[in-house]
Amino acid sequence: MSQARTSREGGGTRHPGSDDTGDALAGSLRIAVTRLARRMRSEKSDDSMTLTQMSALATVASAGPLSPTALAERERVQPPSMTRVIAHLVERGLVLRAPHPSDGRQVVIELSPAGRDLVEDERRRRTAWLAGALETLDEREREALASAVPLLERLARA
Repeated sequence: MSQARTSREGGGTRHPGSDDTGDALAGSLRIAVTRLARRMRSEKSDDSMTLTQMSALATVASAGPLSPTALAERERVQPPSMTRVIAHLVERGLVLRAPHPSDGRQVVIELSPAGRDLVEDERRRRTAWLAGALETLDEREREALASAVPLLERLARA
């Protein structure tokens, strides 16, 4: 099978040493993880927020105050795009601009109490949905997923 065809069907570029079984697993896993992530994102409570805005808010919640440049880097978006995201979040009262602790020319973005409440509500909502979905699985299936969590975390760091 050609590399181009394998890439289309398996969902990725072939790497040296990969085989058709590994490519098939990679393709299946990519599709399943993407669908699960999409389904969990659909559980958001605020339809006026884009996924990019919600992601930026969650990043500030977990990382703490960040400069707009650092936030753009973490979110893997261009700084002008992040500037628009931040402006929307400030307008909604979800984040605050504060003076940078060591560089008076810069600001840092930090969560407001309303932003923290929204992030916590989103996490609770998605966790509740996933817990309910897990209840539809039998014990053996839940154990298989539990044993896969460390592997998935390792893959996410690769």
